[in-house]
Amino acid sequence: MKKISSACRVGLLGVSIIVIILDQISKHFARSSLVLYTPKAFLPSWNWTLMYNEGAAFSFLGNQGGWQKIMFAGFAIVVSAALIYFILRKSYQMIAGIAFSFILGGALGNLVDRITAGKVTDFIDWYVGTHHWPAFNLADSFICVGVTLLVIESLFFSKK
Repeated sequence: MKKISSACRVGLLGVSIIVIILDQISKHFARSSLVLYTPKAFLPSWNWTLMYNEGAAFSFLGNQGGWQKIMFAGFAIVVSAALIYFILRKSYQMIAGIAFSFILGGALGNLVDRITAGKVTDFIDWYVGTHHWPAFNLADSFICVGVTLLVIESLFFSKK
């Protein structure tokens, strides 16, 4: 496995910062220009719809009275610390480093929402017919892309 330079590792943290910035800009746009629960058509099968999520993915535990906010924030902090450690200290393929950066940026983007507002801003609404996928945001998208890259890396690029 080729050693990744310190400059490249710092660059990967920079990618995470860019993800956080893009996520927060998009959420600011959603909060300032959309009306809560009112779809605004963007493309076929794609709306912008402002929603808030007090739980985890798909609003898991969103109606539990508040304890879950602390738990999810704590979990995001632990995962983020682990990802920073992996980015700065461990050996990995570059594709895994990019994946870690995307996941870190997404986790921290949603953590910013949890800390500042107690809930995560979601606004991307995909649907087919009358079936809507749960609303999500750019941070969620980067987390999913990062996980997908890790799966691809483990299936096709890791040494067995």
